[in-house]
Amino acid sequence: MSDVLALMDEWGPERVVCVSDARTGMRGVLVIDNTALGMGKGGMRMSPAVTVAEVARLARVMTYKWAGADLFFGGAKAGIAADPASPDREAVLRAFVRALAQEIPARYVAGLDMGLTERDAAIVQDELGDRGAAVGTPHALGGMPYDELGVTGYGVAEAADAAARDAGLELSGARVAVQGFGAVGHAAARRLAELGATVVAVSTVHGALHDPDGLDVARLLALRGEAGDAAVKEYGGRLLDVGAELLVPADVLVPAALQDVIGEDVAGRIQARIVVEGANLPTDRAAQRVLAARGVTVVPDFVANAGGVVAAGYAMDARYSAFRPDPGAVFAAVSSKMRDNTAKVLAAARAQGTTTHEAALALAQERVRAAMELKGRWRR
Repeated sequence: MSDVLALMDEWGPERVVCVSDARTGMRGVLVIDNTALGMGKGGMRMSPAVTVAEVARLARVMTYKWAGADLFFGGAKAGIAADPASPDREAVLRAFVRALAQEIPARYVAGLDMGLTERDAAIVQDELGDRGAAVGTPHALGGMPYDELGVTGYGVAEAADAAARDAGLELSGARVAVQGFGAVGHAAARRLAELGATVVAVSTVHGALHDPDGLDVARLLALRGEAGDAAVKEYGGRLLDVGAELLVPADVLVPAALQDVIGEDVAGRIQARIVVEGANLPTDRAAQRVLAARGVTVVPDFVANAGGVVAAGYAMDARYSAFRPDPGAVFAAVSSKMRDNTAKVLAAARAQGTTTHEAALALAQERVRAAMELKGRWRR
């Protein structure tokens, strides 16, 4: 209990619910961080390494992501400690959401995160008998499958273009390295290529593919459809160790894989002029300060990868509708939000003489605090 209490501060979390099921072996946690701006909304992940502290940390990112995007939902996250490749995954998932039937969707609406797919969102709805229990369901069920559409990665690329313009760099022809080629990374690479960038590196768990003259993104995307993460091996060419893609010569770096991949040492060796955080929490505070001191422009995670929450906002509105959300309207809204928020945060950091993370955090906290004060939740 003391470990859970140590997670709490003036912002939250408001609610930590740990559940288990002996029959399936399910163990999981739901963290509702702060609902001053609205009900809890955030992704649900499945991984053997899930911990309460990790889920709480990610729930806090969601609080700031909703506030930073100026959308009216609260930060929350759910995690299931299980192997997503297990043949028992559906039984475990159903046991998890059954155990949280009092929370979903009354206090929390599930989205998709690491290890889960659009079909899993459909299973959540089916198990609870409520279309409002989850978003990100397949198109055939009237949902907005934003992972399938690549909305988050699209938004990352739009943020990269806005940051490049701010730095006086033309993205068309610029060299870009992308760490990760999953749901976010592959969509970011696709959109970056459409914007004229030269993608020089991508990576998966199998290694980092690097070509200083540029990779054939269309071919890589086709290979990903056939071989998944092994696309980098099937492509042929020079494979570097995982992590080397962070340090190759490039103008823009997009870490879009895991958290905590850029520490102080790596930050001091990154060659890119711009870092756009496609993943949640890829840098720590020391790394952020090193990058700022070196004059590297950083677009913080809860600004850069907020395209998914914009899409989720549309999906939340459409949960009980007989009509599907319009993807064209969603992409237009994502582009507008990402570009505007990126420019706003970069300008604020310059004006305040802070890192971009500190500027973005101040903006998000100001919005959350205002909502807490209006609802009588803030202790004066």
